[in-house]
Amino acid sequence: MRKAIPPAVVLLGFFGCSNPEVVPLSDGVYLLARTDRAGIFGNAASLKAEVIRDANAFAAARGMVAIPVSTHETPMGSGPGQFAKFEYQFWLVSPDSPEAKTPQTLGPMPTVSIIKAENKIETKDTSPKENDIYTELIKLDDLRKRGIITEEEFLAQKKRLLEGK
Repeated sequence: MRKAIPPAVVLLGFFGCSNPEVVPLSDGVYLLARTDRAGIFGNAASLKAEVIRDANAFAAARGMVAIPVSTHETPMGSGPGQFAKFEYQFWLVSPDSPEAKTPQTLGPMPTVSIIKAENKIETKDTSPKENDIYTELIKLDDLRKRGIITEEEFLAQKKRLLEGK
């Protein structure tokens, strides 16, 4: 005897989240985007959690850790027939790397132009740049801690940033 599937389950299966695969953007950088077509039955928080969970599983399957680069979110109803969307850009690092042990913050996703040439994908960030002194100081400090720049070079660059030159 066959059991009937409740109409609500059929609708959710038909209108649920679309699930595209992880897309490589460049060497070690990936994008995972989903659209929740469940309408009023959708849940933006669940959509985000599902995307991030899948990105983490993708990384773990490769013995790596997913580090967020940026996100972009479109809420449901932001236009006629507009469904909720969530895009998550991340890069993969070794579990032993300092990046894997440092909490990451997410910002808006930059506008990126993707150019494909000879089976190689290159990206170019075309979003407007803001002078974020704090971020630059963190990057300089990281370079100093890794021994890439000396203490003197760090102090000189720090002074230049703080003076706005």
